[in-house]
Order: sequence, then structure tokens, then C-alpha cells
Amino acid sequence: QVQLVESGGGLVQAGGSLRLSCAASGGTFRSYVMGWFRQATGKEREFVAAISRNGGRSVDADSVKGRFTISRDNAKNTVYLQMNSLKPEDTAVYYCAADDTIGVPTTQRAYDYWGQGTQVTVSS
Repeated sequence: QVQLVESGGGLVQAGGSLRLSCAASGGTFRSYVMGWFRQATGKEREFVAAISRNGGRSVDADSVKGRFTISRDNAKNTVYLQMNSLKPEDTAVYYCAADDTIGVPTTQRAYDYWGQGTQVTVSS
């Protein structure tokens, strides 16, 4: 069973950048598809990005295309989310998720393992 710990959140002005990290332990990292989701206050959790086991394929939500990039380092058991050109509407708690399924799923129910989340706040 894998444990996930996110880091890198914080307060940033609109137009700025942040890089989130998610460190995995307790499992074989390269066996897991990894995803990022976010949940703003009063809203449902939504998909942000996901990446395949070997990093060869990734999927982004339309709302972050061209601004966010997901990547992974299997040697470091870590997945990243580089967030550029941040907007106030990107403010949310960002969650890392993992699953040993195939493909690159974009739905919450496809992921069995979740981190505790890290807060990202973008000021206008």
C-alpha cells in the first residue's frame, strides 16, 4: 500500500508559479499511475492532470492546459505539478492520487490512494 505526501503549496500572486511535489512510499512507485486533483471551497473535487507509469503519457484538464505540467521521477518516487500563470480560480487544496490501474484515468473513483492535500492560494 502506498502513502502519499504533498508539498509545495502556498500563497502566490496571480501570474506567478508554484511547483507541487508528491512523495510516495510503501509501494512500487513505477507501478502506479499518478494524478493530481483539486478542490476549491464549496466545490467538488476535480481532475487536474495525470501521468502514466513510465511518464510517457499525460492528460491535462482543459482548465489548466498550457499552464500546468505534470511530471514524475521514478528514481525519486515523486510526481510533480508545475503550475505557471496562476489565476485566482486555481485556488484550492491540491491532492495527489495513485493507482495501479492501466491507462491514464481522469476520474476520482479510479484512484485508490490519496494524499492529505496541500493548499494553493492565488491572490489577485
